[in-house]
Amino acid sequence: MSPDTSHLLRPATVGTTPWEQLEEVLGHPRIHGELPGRGVRGITLDSRQVSAGDLYVGLPGTRFHGASFAAAAVAAGACAVLTDPRGEALIDDQGVPVLVVADPRVAMARASALIFGEPTRRMTMYGITGTNGKTTTAFLVEAGLRAAGLRAGTIGTIGYRLDGRPLPSARTTITTPEAPDLQALFATMADAGATDTVMEVSSHALAMHRVDGTRFDVAAFTNLGRDHLDYHKTMEAYFQAKARLFTPELTRAAVVNVDDEYGRRLAEIIRAEDGVELITTSVDAASDYRVASWQARGGLGSIVQVETPSGLRELPLSLPGEFNVRNAVMALAMLERAGHGFDDVAPGLAQAQVPGRMERVDIGPGAPEVLVDFAHTPQAIGSALAAARTATAGRLIAVLGAGGDRDSAKRGPMGGVAAEHADVVVVTDDNPRTEDPQTIRAAVLAGARERGGAEVVDGGDRRTAIREALAMAGDTDLVAVLGKGHETGQLVGDRVLEFDDRVVTGQEWARLHGSPGPAQAQDGEDITA
Repeated sequence: MSPDTSHLLRPATVGTTPWEQLEEVLGHPRIHGELPGRGVRGITLDSRQVSAGDLYVGLPGTRFHGASFAAAAVAAGACAVLTDPRGEALIDDQGVPVLVVADPRVAMARASALIFGEPTRRMTMYGITGTNGKTTTAFLVEAGLRAAGLRAGTIGTIGYRLDGRPLPSARTTITTPEAPDLQALFATMADAGATDTVMEVSSHALAMHRVDGTRFDVAAFTNLGRDHLDYHKTMEAYFQAKARLFTPELTRAAVVNVDDEYGRRLAEIIRAEDGVELITTSVDAASDYRVASWQARGGLGSIVQVETPSGLRELPLSLPGEFNVRNAVMALAMLERAGHGFDDVAPGLAQAQVPGRMERVDIGPGAPEVLVDFAHTPQAIGSALAAARTATAGRLIAVLGAGGDRDSAKRGPMGGVAAEHADVVVVTDDNPRTEDPQTIRAAVLAGARERGGAEVVDGGDRRTAIREALAMAGDTDLVAVLGKGHETGQLVGDRVLEFDDRVVTGQEWARLHGSPGPAQAQDGEDITA
């Protein structure tokens, strides 16, 4: 019996791709065996997700080569295998043809777009990359599109959505899916009537060619700060991965924040090369979209005056802080470049809210203001706390930690920038993964104490730290819980434990004041399954 693949968000119907077309896209690979006449009806790199007629891709991995699972893929219905020369040596005669290329990742991406019918040609495509601001900018673009009466899909950290509603799937935690899943998702959205798709494009995805075969109408660069150096190793390699998005093969027009030093560098690269139109945005410098002025509105909003190619515009926002002003101006530039008028999209930008991004949590009467945000880099923490500072007349209390099994060198700077902005820093666990939580906290604490200026507390585990922060907060204070944002699980060892900062703050406030809080799984309950 074929496996249930409904959770993979494949289109309901997929045509058969002739071998001649596939061979051309793959660069005329070396072929072992005879190609069957029926062609290909799908593509996957996971032998457990094969459907009848799929091309199975055996990729080299850190522990195993995917070609080792070719027999299982063929047994599940794969009609051929695509791999590299090393994978070729691992495959015994399986009774299906083996297609051999030098770089199966690049070939897989191009083949995926072809097999699923070049779905991005049927929609207007928006791509957003950068260290911080991708999710918020994507939500703002989506809100503008929906205000203009369009049916928009979104792909990113928070999940997959169509017309504002989540699409259920067995998605991984990565921002940008692997090429077969990505192109299948594009096709699913197009088949469901999506006119536009907005997606976050991660540096990992660009480095690993996941978006090859996709053509964006407009792509944006928010900023670049320290992150993912456990993978990229150097800031230069990280920047070069991001810069891949802004080539003629992947995008027609680039919207670039030139207040960021890497944004200025990227703009110069784009100007020096033909094929990509450049649109610049800035709060501080001459640019195509320049913020003339902005001011806080109602504590957690802003009023922005922005100079645009069509004149001076006033844009109210429901999001706080200068970094969200930048995100909104970038979203406006993307939407106008795609042909939408200011008056059509501005109402959506004005009302947009983003789960887990400067999200206000109402925990009860007499409580301090509580904000939950995904900030987990030094740059993002500084931006979030600077925005939170403008929203309170009292003390600013920050709760944050650092993730395990990731770039350890950013832990001290994370603590340091928190101490620079907050009155009290409560250091806690984020997603410790396989590392010792106390060791991670020690690095963040050291950075916070070295910077000085704030009271610094080791809050221990995340629930205890949130309770301690709430206990020390007065009703005019603001508690900013940073690092996990929209996430509803905590990665501890090889388990995912139920934990939602928004729920836990309400529970702990209720416990402190002797009233029942919202229901949640017991502490430590494993929800991995």
